Amino acid sequence: MITADFAIVPVGTKDTECKEYVTSAVQVIKDSGLNYQLTGMSTLIEADNYKQLYDVIAKAQEAVFDAGSDRVYTIIKVDDRRDKENRTLNAKVDDVQELLE
Repeated sequence: MITADFAIVPVGTKDTECKEYVTSAVQVIKDSGLNYQLTGMSTLIEADNYKQLYDVIAKAQEAVFDAGSDRVYTIIKVDDRRDKENRTLNAKVDDVQELLE
């Protein structure tokens, strides 16, 4: 399981509001069927392999262009842990929650 935290930032738009660009990118992710979590600053996503991950991110970035942005800046952080199985986003949070209890 590969997890990623990424943000796609539209640049060169007419105002500072980003929600319509973000919505177009998130719709691509939703349509992909991959597990994801939308946050106020970025989107977290799980994929089985790099190709699946990067294909969805590339399509999401293209959707922001299609929504009218003239430039797109994308930040991607990837966690590819191979010494444990099923390292999902929820599993990572659960591990910390257990320690807090």
